[in-house]
Amino acid sequence: MDAGFDARLREGGATFDERDATLLRTVDAEGSLNAAATALGRSYARAHERLTDLETAFGPLVERQRGGAGGGGSRLTPNGHRLLARFDRLRTTLSGTTTVEETVLSGRIVDRDGELATVETPAGTLRALAPEAEAVQVAVRADAVTLHAPDDAPPSRGTSARNRFSGTVVRVDRGASVALVTVELDGERRDDDANADEDDPTLAALVTVDSVERLGLASGTPVVATLKATATRATPAPDL
Repeated sequence: MDAGFDARLREGGATFDERDATLLRTVDAEGSLNAAATALGRSYARAHERLTDLETAFGPLVERQRGGAGGGGSRLTPNGHRLLARFDRLRTTLSGTTTVEETVLSGRIVDRDGELATVETPAGTLRALAPEAEAVQVAVRADAVTLHAPDDAPPSRGTSARNRFSGTVVRVDRGASVALVTVELDGERRDDDANADEDDPTLAALVTVDSVERLGLASGTPVVATLKATATRATPAPDL
């Protein structure tokens, strides 16, 4: 599913987006604003007007050179390169946020300490950043989960900033450098739990292939999963 996020930077009432980034990159590649506009199929007047608006908000972006032995032209200023780098970092962050696997656990808030709430879920009790609500859904990004061998895992009260769950690996999907590991959590179901017949909850963890080898991760491997409370976010559960 595509969450539909578009990277945008805002400054002084102006918005810098992918179309603007393309214009700057093309100026840098073509050596002039005129050539960039032609390459992109845009009018020079509109490209020039847009660049002027951007420079009013973000500062000098293109350095223009007139005549001379090299025939003049344009190149990005250091500030222009920094703006592109900033935009690329934002786009990478948004891309990672929308594409990484995540686990969603339903639960109820039973205690609160400021922004952090204690939430009871089928996987056990955890702490998460949560709004004022009773029923919530807790989202856990796979790249926020750390896997440990049971003997090397931090103790359950070693730090209040981390959630800790024991479980068993049920699947390892290896890529070239990272692997998506699915862990079936032991859970903490009560005998009177209406959902006691359901399968134990699972948690996705994104780890390096080196970690897979070092921990000997394979189907059936016992592990302990930990994640920071501040990287665990809850939202109000939808009314069904």
